[in-house]
Amino acid sequence: MSISTISTISTISPANTANTPSALQCQVPQFTAAMTGENNFDLASLRGKKVILYFYPKDNTPGCTTESIAFRDAHSQLLAQNACIFGISRDSLRSHESFKSKLGLPFELISDPDETLCQLFNVIKMKNMYGKQVRGIERSTFVIDEAGQLVKEWRGVKVAEHAQTVLDFVSHNQ
Repeated sequence: MSISTISTISTISPANTANTPSALQCQVPQFTAAMTGENNFDLASLRGKKVILYFYPKDNTPGCTTESIAFRDAHSQLLAQNACIFGISRDSLRSHESFKSKLGLPFELISDPDETLCQLFNVIKMKNMYGKQVRGIERSTFVIDEAGQLVKEWRGVKVAEHAQTVLDFVSHNQ
């Protein structure tokens, strides 16, 4: 994984958090990452398109499956809005390939096992799981515009209707 910083922001921080400036309207640092389809994701190669990155905790879990299916079903509408979408989790490429195939996802999944992108977008949080504190990905979605600027972020996403919310945002922000 490679990150080449082209702006002054070091992480994509949550908007409207005390003592944390928003990264909205800031240039997203260029990065490349391994993804399904035997390709590498390269943010720079997507200039001129809207890029949607959705971070999810784990392949083959109920919420992540539901969210991915919803984005799958909205995929053609997103393409019609000059938007491409990529899912990101800490799962391996092998796990991603299986998950993608099982759900018939028409978009690629990015593997971030070393949490480089998770840290860049500040999505690793302490969570309660069965009474224990564990580090995990906070379900989050980011929209990067055609010029490479972060224009929208959703954090702590609830799966129901989220894909439609993202589609509505992309459709109304030409």
